Amino acid sequence: MKQFSTIGIFCKENDKRIEATLKTLLTFLKAENFKIVADKSAARFIDVPIMNTEEFCNCIDLAIVVGGDGTLLKAGRLLSNQDIPVIGINLGRLGFLVDILPAEISEQLTQMLHGKYTIETRSLLHAEAFRGKQSLGESIALNDIVLHVRNDIRMIEFTTHIDNNFVNTQRADGIVIATPTGSTAYALSGGGPILHPGLEAVVLVPICPHTLSNRPIVISNQSNIHISLCEKRNVNARVSFDGQSNIDLQAGDHIVIRQQSHKLQLMHPESYDYFHILRNKLGWSVSP
Repeated sequence: MKQFSTIGIFCKENDKRIEATLKTLLTFLKAENFKIVADKSAARFIDVPIMNTEEFCNCIDLAIVVGGDGTLLKAGRLLSNQDIPVIGINLGRLGFLVDILPAEISEQLTQMLHGKYTIETRSLLHAEAFRGKQSLGESIALNDIVLHVRNDIRMIEFTTHIDNNFVNTQRADGIVIATPTGSTAYALSGGGPILHPGLEAVVLVPICPHTLSNRPIVISNQSNIHISLCEKRNVNARVSFDGQSNIDLQAGDHIVIRQQSHKLQLMHPESYDYFHILRNKLGWSVSP
């Protein structure tokens, strides 16, 4: 018995490598008699109804993302508020988020689209930037929110409060505030810990801190995080959301970060194993 009726396809834009995978996916879905629509990102590759983002989100009950983890990050931010489950199909190699290979489309999707799947929820972060009381903008992130220097190779100085409690004032190249999903991205390369996706946590990882005793810290994802740029160090900065959108900042500005109210619904095959993904991506247990 089918649990889904209308499937939306979201893909990496302007990358011809996805064309063969999209055609394989489309052939499979049509043979299974699903109604298919696509986000504008797929317009040049497949001949199905193309919709703008709002229409797309409102008419589908399942999304299939074709691309890499970056493509799923973009789709996830758009779809999380709609509580639409998302399946990720990667382009030839396993990803942290997109875990179905093109060669597995028929086998895996046959089972998943007929009820044999698991749903995993992934938390997102919301941040708003301010200059005094004026809002400079806001956005959400599935991986991380990163405060960093805008143009120059210089340190910024900033003060962090968590739930109105002073944590520290530090000089660094910036700071990564990451979800468990993002703990295996930029935060990991900065020396942060790997957080299991099931944890209700956030990790703060300083980027090249001037004081070596400044270490990553893991806190509850129910906490409110307030980070302000010190006025005495006039260095232009930027806050980035999953590395895909930005808000420019200057000395004296501040950002407020909290958990996003909605979560992303990631849909996996029943055989999904998070630790298998870690071993594969990080090269664990591989003989030299």
